[in-house]
Amino acid sequence: MMLANETLPRTKGWQAGLRLGFRANARRTVLAERQRHGPLAVQRPFYPEGGVCHVYLLHPPGGVVGGDSLIIDTDLASDARALITTPGATKFYRSGGERAHQEQIIRVAEGASVEWLPLENIFFPGAAVDLRTRVELEGNARLALWEIQCLGRPVIDEGFDAGDIDSRLSIYRDGLPVLLDRLRVRADNRARLSLMAGLSVGGTLVISDADESAVEACRDLLLAGAQDYMGATLIEDLLVVRYLGNSTENARRVFVAVWERLRTRTFGREATVPRIWAT
Repeated sequence: MMLANETLPRTKGWQAGLRLGFRANARRTVLAERQRHGPLAVQRPFYPEGGVCHVYLLHPPGGVVGGDSLIIDTDLASDARALITTPGATKFYRSGGERAHQEQIIRVAEGASVEWLPLENIFFPGAAVDLRTRVELEGNARLALWEIQCLGRPVIDEGFDAGDIDSRLSIYRDGLPVLLDRLRVRADNRARLSLMAGLSVGGTLVISDADESAVEACRDLLLAGAQDYMGATLIEDLLVVRYLGNSTENARRVFVAVWERLRTRTFGREATVPRIWAT
């Protein structure tokens, strides 16, 4: 396997890579492998719920600009359990011409579980960004993942009046595709509902090992946010929850509520909210 920085396109901006490897021992999951290149890092692991390894991803520059390339390569060995989040939103600033690239690869072995729960991406007007998230599940590996995209800054009435976002989410189980999702947004095609209908915030939450009862279990949570567009569907064993509105806070509130309600049935443990979310 190539080092993370060897897979990045050569541009004038930051070239950053981070590889994380989680392994289970007799007591808990440990961060057994950590390689970094450029401005990507993690804080020391936390264990607020015993054996589950909580890790916070850090990007010290505080934002991504055109020409930056970041790749995060995460591997969970058999029976490893990890929750990965960020201490703040990821900001993509206006491009001076080049595109920004961010790629996330998550491999989850048989018997392992990962909860990939970063805070939102914020795209400033004029951002030109390619995002790729690929998840590879083996056997009965379990997954909870969300992505929240915010175009402009709706809290100050700033719209996304220039720029281009190409975001892809791909989830495979045993090499076969289960969910292939793509969102392409340009400032001149924002009116269509499939392209966020001119609204600022879109989000997707995915939880594995679900069935129709899981959809029913979260339906009242979605109805409580009826001022925004929300829905849930089942794709094979994946519960897919969608949000579309103008509030990252509303998106996170709904996604956290669904995650809290379903965590015991999916992961066999009650929800322990990362402390960083309260700061």
